[in-house]
Amino acid sequence: MNPTASPQTSARATAATAGTTVPAISEFLAFKLGREEYGIDILRVQEIRSYEPPTRMANAPAFIKGVINLRGVIVPIIDMRLKFNLEQANYDAFTVVIVLNIGRQVVGMVVDAVSDVISLSPSQLCPVPEFSSTVDSDHLLAIGQVDQRMLILLDIEKLMTSPDMGLGGDRLQ
Repeated sequence: MNPTASPQTSARATAATAGTTVPAISEFLAFKLGREEYGIDILRVQEIRSYEPPTRMANAPAFIKGVINLRGVIVPIIDMRLKFNLEQANYDAFTVVIVLNIGRQVVGMVVDAVSDVISLSPSQLCPVPEFSSTVDSDHLLAIGQVDQRMLILLDIEKLMTSPDMGLGGDRLQ
């Protein structure tokens, strides 16, 4: 890795074919939302915690469940099911919060379950096809293929710092 490259530059590499962009990241934390499986850069993950109801904040978007106090740090908690317009989540023993370090802020995201950490080679990555989706295509890195599994690989930094998240993107970067 180039030590002078920015995190955004080192997180992606340009593919030689058709000008598509695929991630240079090789290890992803896999998690589930409904029947779909997603992956995020493992280096953004601070910890994984069991779900506990957060303190609700007035006038926050519905997908921001509230905040928790994590060892003296106030952490906003985002329900990814609500963010991606999926059916309402049932919070159970498998529901977890993935605590992320995004820039200078810590953010938690509620997911149905965490699967495992997966290493992917460039040959296991496919470009994201163009289509209308609840997830902006700028927030998708690639589709990862592992045996019979397909993972939707998210650019979690871009997603969490996007203006529609309402998390004060200027503080996150």
